[in-house]
Amino acid sequence: MIYVLIERRIADGMATTYDEVARNMLQQTYVVPGFISGEAYEDMNNHNHRFLLCKWRTSRDWERWLHSTQRAELINYFAPVLQEPEKITLLAV
Repeated sequence: MIYVLIERRIADGMATTYDEVARNMLQQTYVVPGFISGEAYEDMNNHNHRFLLCKWRTSRDWERWLHSTQRAELINYFAPVLQEPEKITLLAV
């Protein structure tokens, strides 16, 4: 089992849009093989700094999702609301 920490910085004024898109994306991830769970966090000192901590069965499951066409399409919705590309960190248990 692995954890994936995804860090995102949202452009000013785009938090509501981000929240809607992120919720939709997380809902679609629940049916992806190997996905176990996901939790969203907000930096207490910066409303535009967000984290998503996901649990995956294996790193192979995560890599398959990371490079999938479906995820690429969903990430394209984030382009207008992010200040910079998301940062992904893999964590071992």
